[in-house]
Amino acid sequence: MTTVLPHSAYLTSRLLRATGRQPAFVVIMLIQPMIWLLLFGQLFKRVVELPGFASGSYIDFLTPGVVVMTVLFTSGWAGMAFIDDMARGVMDRMLSSPVSRMAMMISSVVNQAVTIVVQGLIIVVIGLLLGASFSGGVVGVVIMLVAAVLLAAAFASLSNGMALIVRTQESLIGFSTMLTLPLSFLSSAMMAREAAPGWIQTVSSYNPVDWTVVASREALAANPDWSAIWPRLGGLLLVALAAVWLATRAFRSYQRSQ
Repeated sequence: MTTVLPHSAYLTSRLLRATGRQPAFVVIMLIQPMIWLLLFGQLFKRVVELPGFASGSYIDFLTPGVVVMTVLFTSGWAGMAFIDDMARGVMDRMLSSPVSRMAMMISSVVNQAVTIVVQGLIIVVIGLLLGASFSGGVVGVVIMLVAAVLLAAAFASLSNGMALIVRTQESLIGFSTMLTLPLSFLSSAMMAREAAPGWIQTVSSYNPVDWTVVASREALAANPDWSAIWPRLGGLLLVALAAVWLATRAFRSYQRSQ
């Protein structure tokens, strides 16, 4: 840990500086969640009339879902930074140095976490401006962001690990799309679970994306069901730790092929 922590701090600052030097990316990062919330909120606002929706406002229901979908479509591209480092020779130089492999993975995860927290707060503010009511208050928002960060850690790690294996942007884009789209639609991000077909309800109970959505909505409710929140947060933590460990092992596969 005496090596991992300082290495992680240095590499994280490197990634954050690189993000700050890309104004177009920063603008997209800020605007994309706003567009999603505005478009989906207007397009599906009458869906709450269907059986299964406990919320009277679709904006209340949708806001946590948009946070989670933003996690998927942001952290799913995390491996692009690794591919860029490979193309420029930076990855080989780092791996030939004493830098911790775990620190390289952790720094990418922390960079994604910062991005997700910023996007999540923007979505909350836009939701409030559109009339959303979050009875869970600040505590509920914090729990939602914690759940989102755990999910981002898992998906960013998987993206990084796959980048080390496939090494091309096209292959990583295909993998990310193949993973994120089905998982988002097999969850209650946009539609209440009770309004979905039975087989989707069954699949969603094993879907970490749905765990994040459910934990977030419960935390933002007036009377949170903590028995539904803590087990899902625990499950997300285990998934994130497993993903980080597996992705770190992918460095070995990359080095063996050099």
